[in-house]
Amino acid sequence: MNMAEHEPADWLVIGAHPDDAEIGMGGTIAKHTEAGVSVVVCDLTDAEMSSNGTVESRRQEAAKASEILGLTGRDNLRLPDRGLSLAKQQIDLITLEIRKRRPRIVFAPYWEDRHPDHVMCSRMVQEAVFNAKLRNYLPDSPAHTVERFFFYYINDVFEPQVMVDISDFTARKAQALMAYETQFASPGAGKDFVATPLNQGYLERVEARDRLLGQKALIPSAEGFVSKLPYLVDRF
Repeated sequence: MNMAEHEPADWLVIGAHPDDAEIGMGGTIAKHTEAGVSVVVCDLTDAEMSSNGTVESRRQEAAKASEILGLTGRDNLRLPDRGLSLAKQQIDLITLEIRKRRPRIVFAPYWEDRHPDHVMCSRMVQEAVFNAKLRNYLPDSPAHTVERFFFYYINDVFEPQVMVDISDFTARKAQALMAYETQFASPGAGKDFVATPLNQGYLERVEARDRLLGQKALIPSAEGFVSKLPYLVDRF
């Protein structure tokens, strides 16, 4: 899906699968698009190895979630699900995506997670962010330096460095996640669905995680982020 195929964006949020960005930072995305920030999500795969749903249904669900979150665009690099790697061909596609969208901030999954694809996606994006700024790397496309690079949590949450108050956007996040009905809806009698961790109370655990994180700042709900570089402020 390319709602705005060549339009630059303030943010580029990269995930291994459709729904990764929504799980990790759906509230943050909704809060910022409502404030006028242009956000593009790039899914590396179609999640074709998912036990439930099809590639086509997942694309339709991603389109619905994108509308709910107010995305400027959504791209999919069609890399192989469970076949992500540090191969140059794959890294180059992400590098070119960064140069095409020219974001000020890039977001990627945190580098520790129980899903191997999330871990690999994190490593791939780190390589691509570095490559994107080198003018002699793929010199036919203009180099682009990302100002900030943050990591969001999907399954496993560690200690965040930055939190975003999403208290007013929890309903929007839940709505975007429920757009992925084939992934999160409970298996019904007679349906050709199999039980997976995603449809066994997963969304309730995501909501509880966000509420628990918000408790650290005495707010109803928050999403957390990490940067490998210090966060620069002008004044406290």
